[in-house]
Amino acid sequence: MFIIVVYYYAFVIFTQIAYYMISQEQFDQEIQGIITNAIREDVGDGDHSSLACIPASAQGKAKLLVKDEGILAGVAFAKAVFAYVDPSLTLEILIEDGSPVKYGDIAFYVSGSSQSILKAERLVLNAMQRMSAIATKTAFFVNLLEGTSTKILDTRKTTPGIRALEKWAVKIGGGDNHRFALYDMIMLKDNHIDFAGGITQAIQKTVAYLKETRRDLKIIVEARDLQEIKEIIESHEDVYRILIDNFNYEDTRAAVALIGDKCLTESSGGINEETIRDYALCGVDYISSGALTHSVHNLDLSLKAV
Repeated sequence: MFIIVVYYYAFVIFTQIAYYMISQEQFDQEIQGIITNAIREDVGDGDHSSLACIPASAQGKAKLLVKDEGILAGVAFAKAVFAYVDPSLTLEILIEDGSPVKYGDIAFYVSGSSQSILKAERLVLNAMQRMSAIATKTAFFVNLLEGTSTKILDTRKTTPGIRALEKWAVKIGGGDNHRFALYDMIMLKDNHIDFAGGITQAIQKTVAYLKETRRDLKIIVEARDLQEIKEIIESHEDVYRILIDNFNYEDTRAAVALIGDKCLTESSGGINEETIRDYALCGVDYISSGALTHSVHNLDLSLKAV
């Protein structure tokens, strides 16, 4: 039953984050692993607080109460958690993922075994609070980019073990996902380039590796100055996107002009809410920001008995 339920909800999730290079099966496994490990960590051999004072036959109802303002995220994940803990639990969804919420809103009601509701409570709240915070920050950045053609990307600067949730939250907030992990896209950064002996060598070795291993992975190459931009362009047929890293506005505009339509462009490096629009106006296709996932304050949510 668990596998069927989680597969269904993972499918719903995956269709929302189809930008990922990973397969649906891989994503299903990520979600299943997060739920399984989180319940193991939190419940162990039993929720003895509930077992001690609440009869196994007791039925109850609780509401997900919003005590903050922002963008709600994690409702679909909550469905999967409740289904894993107890498939007989029922949910009445009032507010869907991606909706703006305010203090006093009720996102959903969950009904069924009181013990089961309490067993799932902490994982649901922890996930939804963090996912909502990420979705809220992402929506804020997306709003700053309104009127430009630039899209906001997340990074791999995520909380270990729950990357799938955090990247999902970015999508809910209106952002786009970068690569999921080290295995689904090639990204040649400064250390790769230096260890390989230079940009040209790094690209040539990468192309040979992909051919030898029969892997179809996109290649992103980081540039530290305009000279490196020119060198990357010489191999542009093999490069999917150029990462214009830590450039000022003037050099970013120059880099975009040099690259033209040869490949996609991405700005990164300390870009914040005060500078993001100016970088977008330089003409880049994407701006990546680790702050979407590593610098957020959880939205205040509670699960209260009714």
